[in-house]
Amino acid sequence: MAESAGSVMLARSAMNRAATEGQRPLGRPVRGARRISAVLAGLAASTRHELLTFDDPVASAGYAIPEPFLELAGACMRAAAERADEVRRIVPRHALPRLGETLRIPGQARLVEAIPFKMILVDRTVAAIPLDLELLYNGLLLIRDPVVVQALVRVHHVCWALAEDPAACAVPSPSPPPDELPPQLRPVLDALLAGLTDETAAARLGMSARTYSRRVGELMAALGTTSRFRAGAEAARRGWL
Repeated sequence: MAESAGSVMLARSAMNRAATEGQRPLGRPVRGARRISAVLAGLAASTRHELLTFDDPVASAGYAIPEPFLELAGACMRAAAERADEVRRIVPRHALPRLGETLRIPGQARLVEAIPFKMILVDRTVAAIPLDLELLYNGLLLIRDPVVVQALVRVHHVCWALAEDPAACAVPSPSPPPDELPPQLRPVLDALLAGLTDETAAARLGMSARTYSRRVGELMAALGTTSRFRAGAEAARRGWL
């Protein structure tokens, strides 16, 4: 993993160099659901040869992101993958149960313990990275600087070489028996059913907001849904209440 970390540092160094040289902007920040959606649609339409991504299909589960935006983002990813000759997705290991079930994106995928940041990279010419490195919905940076783009390509290639084929991993059952709700997720499920805000729930459970959001994501993955509204019904169906 030292080689992977070195490549991430290389990408950051290239970004800093491109920004400080002042020859051109590092990238164009894009904010607002409508503009972000337009950028994603444009990336999908422009894809011709190669699509490289760092992706986490369950990352958005702990956040109040509108379902229409999630559906559009998924549709854009599928459209881009269908256009490309080669598709390589790198996802974190905890997303394995959702890898082929929800997004249904063609191409190859490999697993790592954690992705360095979310990314969409098209034809080695343009990259989109979330401004917070995690959620495209919160804004993205559209990068066309060739030095930075090539550095990001190298980061992806190094991570790909070190990543694991999902076929070599045991896939957890998407519908565990009623008595198999992980104990650490019981308080999170109770908090969701009580209608507590994330901030209130995190405070009551003695967790940081980030840890609570991650636990919500794990719970949604265990329930096989990205909707908090459906989580309660699915938990009841499994006898977890």
